Amino acid sequence: MAKEDFTLAEFADRLGRVRARMAERGLDWLIAVHPASIHWLTGSDAKSYQEFQCLLIGAASEPLRILTRHGEVNEFETCSLADEVFGFGGGETEDPIAAFARLARRHGLLGSRIGLEVPAFYLHPYHYLALRDLLGPDRVVDASDLIADLKLVKSAAEQACIREASALCDKGLERFIAELRPGASELALAGAVYETLLKQDSGIAASPINLVSGPRSAFSHGAPTGRRLAAGDFGNIEFGATAKRYTATIGRQFALGPPTRRMRELYDTVRRASDAMIAAIRAGVPASVPHEAAKRVITAAGLEPYRVHLSGYSLGPGFPPSWAESLALIGASAHRLEAGMVVTIEPPVFIGKEGLGARIIDNVLVTETGAELLSGVSRDLIIV
Repeated sequence: MAKEDFTLAEFADRLGRVRARMAERGLDWLIAVHPASIHWLTGSDAKSYQEFQCLLIGAASEPLRILTRHGEVNEFETCSLADEVFGFGGGETEDPIAAFARLARRHGLLGSRIGLEVPAFYLHPYHYLALRDLLGPDRVVDASDLIADLKLVKSAAEQACIREASALCDKGLERFIAELRPGASELALAGAVYETLLKQDSGIAASPINLVSGPRSAFSHGAPTGRRLAAGDFGNIEFGATAKRYTATIGRQFALGPPTRRMRELYDTVRRASDAMIAAIRAGVPASVPHEAAKRVITAAGLEPYRVHLSGYSLGPGFPPSWAESLALIGASAHRLEAGMVVTIEPPVFIGKEGLGARIIDNVLVTETGAELLSGVSRDLIIV
């Protein structure tokens, strides 16, 4: 069960650090909404994020209380460390904010200083507005970063999960390479990867596989289709594997037949940009530094207009639709790298007018002196 994935001592340490951070911010209560936050504090793996849910965390020693849709109550009670679980809805429609209001009044949240997570994907704007009006706009502060930032540095047990997930990624990629040939469809190749991952006991990653080839190779996040690969194709694959919800990702570039000079140029630029990022990473470095290192390489190659987004982000336990954490390797980042963080390395170049793109994706563990590459599979261009 999910609550047994880590020791009680580790869960207690996490809760203690959250309450210490709450005290620093003068918060009486924290309302956690993000499923990764709830998972991190209670071990819950419940598929409850499709509807309103929250975890109530008091600043002192109050019980951990979950509000979730009625269908998930049994799973929370059985598989999480929540002290009390409350359900809404049952067999009929019920306003979850009305159910929350009953809890808030019963346990003294009204009139308190409250931190509220406002995460993308998981909190409907109407629910946010209703919570703010109920609790008082002058009493509620955005605390979306409180648990998110505490989760960035991984314990030894968490690192072991990510290493396990990374080894699974390697196996999935090895299967992809073995199946890669002209005539194979993108969907069939994706199916082979998923078959390997699931048979090796990977969990289902939070984001679906990206696999593009031929004229679709300029799509930065293209889903696999029934298109059959052909000689001369250039393409890219990206997918994730999980161990106890902890995600590792991998991405590689491939060519069916000898790559053209332009294909090789794009791949070589991305490879050098990735290498520059890895060389720049170590504890104490601002998260913007490896991003800027990649930008310099891409700019020098004359490809800066085609660098389409950030150069990487932190990884941890993931829930659909994203496995990314709050730290981004990008120019505006306010984060600083710390030993124990796990980040992706993926500076991309995608040129729509040419129908070409390239991206290599690796994960590294930040250490005091550098970056440890977690994948064991070659980063070279795959040529069939």
